[in-house]
Amino acid sequence: MSETPQLVRDDPWLEPHAGTIAHRLHRFHFTQGDIEARHGSLIAYANGHRLTGIHRQPDGHWMVREWLPKAKAVSLIGDFNGWNSESHPLAPARGGVWQLRLPPDRLAHGLRVKLHVHGADDSRRDRIPACILRAVQDPGTHDYSGQIWEPAEDYVWRNKFDPSTVKVPLIYEAHVGMSGEEGRVHSYREFANTVLPRIAAGGYNVVQLMAVQEHPYYGSFGYHVSSFFAPSSRFGSPEDLKYLVDTAHGLGLAVLLDIVHSHAVKNIAEGLNDLDGSGNLDFHADARGDHPQWDSKVFDYGRPEVRQFLLSNIRHWLEEFRFDGFRFDGVTSMLYWHRGATSFGDYSKYFGPEVDEDAILYLQLATTLANQLKPGALLIAEDMSGMPGLCRPVEEGGAGFTARLAMGIPDFWIKLLKHVPDEEWDVGEIWGTLTNRRRHEANIAYAESHDQALVGDKTLAFWLMDEKMYWNMGKDDPDVIVERGIALHKIIRLLTFALGGEGWLNFMGNEFGHPEWLDFPREGNGWSYHFCRRQWSLADNPALKYPYLGAFDRAMLVTAKEHGLPGGEPAELLNLDPANKVICARRGDLVFVFNLSTDRSIPGYKFPVPGKGGYRLVLDTDASFFGGQDRVDATLEYPVAADGTLTIYTPARTAMVFAPL
Repeated sequence: MSETPQLVRDDPWLEPHAGTIAHRLHRFHFTQGDIEARHGSLIAYANGHRLTGIHRQPDGHWMVREWLPKAKAVSLIGDFNGWNSESHPLAPARGGVWQLRLPPDRLAHGLRVKLHVHGADDSRRDRIPACILRAVQDPGTHDYSGQIWEPAEDYVWRNKFDPSTVKVPLIYEAHVGMSGEEGRVHSYREFANTVLPRIAAGGYNVVQLMAVQEHPYYGSFGYHVSSFFAPSSRFGSPEDLKYLVDTAHGLGLAVLLDIVHSHAVKNIAEGLNDLDGSGNLDFHADARGDHPQWDSKVFDYGRPEVRQFLLSNIRHWLEEFRFDGFRFDGVTSMLYWHRGATSFGDYSKYFGPEVDEDAILYLQLATTLANQLKPGALLIAEDMSGMPGLCRPVEEGGAGFTARLAMGIPDFWIKLLKHVPDEEWDVGEIWGTLTNRRRHEANIAYAESHDQALVGDKTLAFWLMDEKMYWNMGKDDPDVIVERGIALHKIIRLLTFALGGEGWLNFMGNEFGHPEWLDFPREGNGWSYHFCRRQWSLADNPALKYPYLGAFDRAMLVTAKEHGLPGGEPAELLNLDPANKVICARRGDLVFVFNLSTDRSIPGYKFPVPGKGGYRLVLDTDASFFGGQDRVDATLEYPVAADGTLTIYTPARTAMVFAPL
């Protein structure tokens, strides 16, 4: 523990906390070493989903095993025995496990099953096995059951994919169920066949799937998980999900699972809560086990069995479904006992008693395991706290994530649009907000995600144009509010893309300014799917203005990929002009000029640029095919003057991108 971690050597401000960081690294090495000594490897340890659950053995028999250390009695019930809780009892085995061996023909593909558990508190409940691989809902009673899943033929994979080839993640955040135009739940195969080609054609290289782990309430967006190893049956079969991932790989897309290890649904009937009647099997027994903001249960990351369960979950999704990594939900909630309900004003917040060190250890093990199973795995943390080292390698004293979401940026844009008139926008504040992040820790920038699209908030397009989107989006229908909205929509996204991070994220439909919010079917809206779908026809209709935004999004990504952006190096400020509301910056070899003035178009605008020779215009938000006014000749070349400056015409409320000749 005497050697100073690289994380501290790179940031002198962390020196007061070097002991804590070194202790975290020491604790990781000790735990990893203990696991390897006992189990041979971390991968072998992450095998709980194969040791428990319901599995056919090599000799053809079935083995039912469940970890229920405080239970008084356990039996298997289901279609196979008329749901009789007396006929098939499990016997206690070592380590709090109960087990039952059944002949080969006793269970079969498609049969529904549950465990009947006589709990430590004398409760008697029918429960779903913790590691069940498929859970289904009865269409009549709406009750969930486990289901034996043993199809006649295994899925045959067609495509291979190496996630390490994704140097700059351009992520398309998507939800399978709402991915179609019709008012219903859409399927894995529909998404694969109709939406994935759109994503690939749009220039994205990663698709992030939400709501895959089974969850009883559709409207939870998949964040109240009940069966962690089961892909949601409402979208199709496990083979259908494999087809989706396989198809994405064939299109050159990495696939991330939006994995939820930060909490779990508190439902007794469907989930893990109080599985053995003891009150603290997987979750903390006291108030730490409840998440009041999310109305859910919080895992006890310090319990070895819980850690093994979650690590096995990592292995399951990477191996069985060949995901290329994860977006870890709710990491801030995992890291702190206060679950993120505080401000983070100084470094002491990241290393004091409010930190759940068990959660940090778990995350270090999880990222290490993911990289062992799939080198180059993309591991993105949803963290708003900014904990130093979260996105640094474990061996350097970090937690091992490859990037974190830049969660403050969308909040900044919404706040600006809600409270500050265009004329008062502060270009210095915009620059500072978009570039204020830790060096050597990658951020995924985004102007908006699914959070901003939900009922109760608005997307950027809705904030900018509101009801005008319903009446004035025809190309032959001029409207000043819509024109302003389209112009700022492009500028805000390009600003965020160019300056805000080392990768990019967009939520499904936002790229073309989808006009409606998201509202899942619920009692309050008459169980309607009207606002739980995506209207691709708007983006495809040449008579409307939506295609302008979609075309710009594609051009932005194509231009960036041609020049390796956003990339690892931060943007360099070339000129900040508060009087004219102009920002000039360089990222890679590209030069960006943002004119945020509402009325000041400036001919002969001069600013310093790197290099000699000249530049050409490669992207212009004002181009007519992006809904602009074509105020700049795209064929012009711009020589660098002897004093190292470039002279251009910058129209009001536009952004331009220049590349070296």
